[in-house]
Amino acid sequence: YPRSMYTFWKRTSPPHSLMAFDAPSRENCTARRARTNTPLQALVLMNDEQYVEAARKLAARMIVEGGSQPADRLAYGFRLATGRLPTAKEAEVLNRQHQQHLEKYQTNAEAAKKLLAIGASPQNEQLDPAEHAAYTMVASLLLNLDETVTKE
Repeated sequence: YPRSMYTFWKRTSPPHSLMAFDAPSRENCTARRARTNTPLQALVLMNDEQYVEAARKLAARMIVEGGSQPADRLAYGFRLATGRLPTAKEAEVLNRQHQQHLEKYQTNAEAAKKLLAIGASPQNEQLDPAEHAAYTMVASLLLNLDETVTKE
């Protein structure tokens, strides 16, 4: 999508979304970027249209490719994001989050449709909107993990 592929970058001012991730200003050569994790980065990752759309697409993959059981789908998404399987405690947290969001979106179909409408890529119309929205929120959580953001 053109939004991230063709970013206009001024020499002294990087794009705002990259500034949140401590992108260098390009005034000087930067051999190695600093690794940081700030609340502002979390806000960008959970609210920017591009990242919400990425979470929606990851959620669709979790549903379609991850198996038939929620635990398998959550483990699949976790593995895609981090490169490893979740521990028992992590799996419990993911399952609890999934259940909370599923209950919310099953009772509020309009909120599910609104969440799934974010982004330019087409939606998978074959997926249940409440389930897809619930997995989208879990995928957003996965994409916001420190382990995902600052891979070594």
